[in-house]
Amino acid sequence: MTFLATGDSYKTIAFSYRLGHSTVQNIVLEVCNAINNNLLSEFIPTPNQCDWKRIAKDFWTMCNFPNCLGALDGKHVVIESLAKSGSLYFNYKKTFSIVLLALVDANYRFISVDVGSYGKNSDSGIFGSSKLGKTLFKGKLNLPDDAKLPGSDIVTPYVIVGDEAFPLTKNLMRPFPGTQTHDIEKRIFNYRLSRARRLVECAFGILTQTFRFYTRRLKSDPNNATSIILTTCILYNIIRKHKANFDLDETFNESSNENRIMNLKKHGGNAQTEAFIVRNNFKRFFNSPAGAVPWQMDKI
Repeated sequence: MTFLATGDSYKTIAFSYRLGHSTVQNIVLEVCNAINNNLLSEFIPTPNQCDWKRIAKDFWTMCNFPNCLGALDGKHVVIESLAKSGSLYFNYKKTFSIVLLALVDANYRFISVDVGSYGKNSDSGIFGSSKLGKTLFKGKLNLPDDAKLPGSDIVTPYVIVGDEAFPLTKNLMRPFPGTQTHDIEKRIFNYRLSRARRLVECAFGILTQTFRFYTRRLKSDPNNATSIILTTCILYNIIRKHKANFDLDETFNESSNENRIMNLKKHGGNAQTEAFIVRNNFKRFFNSPAGAVPWQMDKI
């Protein structure tokens, strides 16, 4: 679709094809809705236990992070300011936006997406109210049983990795706060988590390069914008399925981004004791002969 691929406005496309502005807009939305209704469950399906185990195996092989189910982050999609919307869509970047919250696997494919939340909302709040977050917190995500970390006797649950905007829970890991990073073992944990978490940033970079409208302000009301963004996520997964060897050198520089740990004022609420134990077990594993990688001391 020209609109998604180039980012051209409805008016520009209408002029190119000698069509009316509203006709082009209706065509775009009709096609997007058809794709969403017919392809969403096929290309962004709900994982089963076998799928989760495959995802975790890929994270260990490709990112050296075991028992990992995905990397989680949010992306603000800039939209035009809306009349009488107040500050609902006004975000910390001083723009109006809706949020794309995504969980990504080790092959940069979307496992789960939540689209359409107000730009003013935090990633933690959006995740907590999303279908994925509610299902995870209720223990109904059909996750595999706790398993030993490779080459060790340390048993941990399967986890999602995110930045400090998210809460620390049994199944959701975030970095140690910046005030604690004088501890070398904690810095190594933060590096290893950041190395896995960066995949979601890579995915957003590829998504933006593929669908150029992300580089401009989206001129659609929030409901239509939500449908358009969801369509790009589905098409993105279709492309990734047939283009497994995407060259990431153009979208991500590992040496300059791996150690970028955000120090946010909001740390996502209080964590349960069990969550601290899980994070410390991962920290212990990453600092053991079984879990250490040769270059981690150089990176911190």
